[in-house]
Amino acid sequence: MMSELDPALPIVLVVDDTPDNLALMSRLLRGLYRVKVANSGARALQIARGTEAPDLILLDVMMPEMNGYDVCRQLKADLATRDIPVIFLTARSDLEDEQVGLELGAVDYIAKPISPPIVLARIKAHLAVKANADFLRDQNDYLEREIQRRTRDAQAIQDVTIMAMASLAETRDNETGNHIRRTQYYVKLLAEQLCDHPRFKHWLTPATIDLLFKSAPLHDIGKVGIPDHILLKPGRLTPEEFEIMKTHTTLGLETIENAERQLGMKVDFLYYAKEIAYGHQEKWDGSGYPQGLVGEDIPPSARLMAVADVYDALISRRVYKPSMSHDAAREIMVKGRGTHFDPDVLDAFLQLETEFRKVADRFRDSDADMDAVRARVEAAQENSLR
Repeated sequence: MMSELDPALPIVLVVDDTPDNLALMSRLLRGLYRVKVANSGARALQIARGTEAPDLILLDVMMPEMNGYDVCRQLKADLATRDIPVIFLTARSDLEDEQVGLELGAVDYIAKPISPPIVLARIKAHLAVKANADFLRDQNDYLEREIQRRTRDAQAIQDVTIMAMASLAETRDNETGNHIRRTQYYVKLLAEQLCDHPRFKHWLTPATIDLLFKSAPLHDIGKVGIPDHILLKPGRLTPEEFEIMKTHTTLGLETIENAERQLGMKVDFLYYAKEIAYGHQEKWDGSGYPQGLVGEDIPPSARLMAVADVYDALISRRVYKPSMSHDAAREIMVKGRGTHFDPDVLDAFLQLETEFRKVADRFRDSDADMDAVRARVEAAQENSLR
């Protein structure tokens, strides 16, 4: 039962198997608190776990079937009730008994016969402590939710920024948007394969792998600065045209750095995007561009992208070439081990052949995709003749 009082008042649950004790405590607390009573441990647990939980529990120790210690133990083991303060109210006044009760998680231990002023003072004090704790807990929960919301917003901004920039490059390239998706997943596969490798495990954390996955679509962002008559040329480039095409790596770095300057700050989530855009055409033996870096001097992110990008270029249709079979592409990739590609990254690719083929099948270019690319190329050719 519960006394009918102001619903804003705290609820105190009195647990005792003796009716006289329940009546005594109810009279003492009536008018100050809403009082619930339970004449057994089982009933006390039922009330505590109910829709309107008590703010504090006065708990007798010596009860049949389930004593107060067992009740307290269950209350503290339950996430829903563990924060309800428990005050033992009992005739067992030995120090050992008190120690047991406090070790179980009770906030206080009052021996019978009680002193009403002391009981009321301790109840008031512990309810004040609980109110403060609840306030801080609510504040912490709110802050945690706010942090999670802002983190989600920040991640969404990252994703939108990268995909918007990648889509800009895609609209001018002679490749389909599926090239972006395929290489993105290839890079992730390679990173996950190498995350326990001695040369890479210090770097390839889950957070880094996530950033690499997001950044990979920007590897060709610099192509937005290549003239159409070169970028969309359906045939082989002349040496002069190829020199201009090679500048897409530098243009990619500059494009991302320009975006950062517009923001007035360097953006952490674009760090690997810059590495990939600038370095994915470097080769392990130093014969790549734009810097001619050798071996370990090439950023690991760019080495992963090099394998992903070359493989996809080999197996994909273009307006100027047919697709190559996986086996034929594999043979070329193997020949590049230690010259074009980091040997360990290439070995990871060989261990992942089945997964690479699955990604290629999942994001295969359709006839409609190729028709759209062909239309862009033809339009660019017509414009160049005007």
